[in-house]
Amino acid sequence: MIGLGTIINCGSVLAGASAGMLLKNGLSKRFEDTIMQGIGLCTMFIGIGGALSGLLTLENGQLATQHTMLLILSLALGALIGEALNIEKHLEDFGVFCQNRLKSSGDSHFVEGFVSFSLLICIGAMAIVGSLQDGLSGDASLLIAKAIIDGIAAVVFAASLGKGVFLSVLPLGVYQGGLTLLARFIRPWMTDELIAQMSCVGSVLIFAVSLNMIRKDKIKVGNLLPAVFLPAVFYLLARFFPVLGTL
Repeated sequence: MIGLGTIINCGSVLAGASAGMLLKNGLSKRFEDTIMQGIGLCTMFIGIGGALSGLLTLENGQLATQHTMLLILSLALGALIGEALNIEKHLEDFGVFCQNRLKSSGDSHFVEGFVSFSLLICIGAMAIVGSLQDGLSGDASLLIAKAIIDGIAAVVFAASLGKGVFLSVLPLGVYQGGLTLLARFIRPWMTDELIAQMSCVGSVLIFAVSLNMIRKDKIKVGNLLPAVFLPAVFYLLARFFPVLGTL
């Protein structure tokens, strides 16, 4: 069944968030802060690993870099587009709207939980590759594996940041479900190299999410989201401007 992976993924997030809320009721602020910092460190190394796997290559027994300019251009132009659209503000406003509707105004971490966890589970490599795989062949195995990881992460995030984590199933469902439905149309352009490039940029943003979890000064990761899709734009433009294919 096409789309089953996203359904299972959303269900795992809801289940994990529910378990996390049960834990939250028995945790003091001191425990919440330490758990959050620990998860931030784990998230940081997940982002670093994904970024390095896309940037580093082995040539003649020595490490070399690749796609460095592509990463720089994607983040720079992505920031311009994201700031112009003010994506982060819209995400936060949506979080506040839902917070008021759900009468959770007393939950000071509601919006942070929604935005941080939504970004974490939507911009990774598994979300892109798994959705394409599910849409093309009905093979949901990668998204099911992602669902297990996201479910465990949801437990910890909900225990630290509260009910906002539940709301992350909305962007998750729209994003992964949309990629799954569009897979048959966009797969001819989604080469393995292009997917790897998008995943690399996404991993850098995951690293930025981890910094937000352990620092007081926040990076507007939401406003950097367009950067994930810019490698696809450069790939299409390279047909007319071959120099872009060397980035």
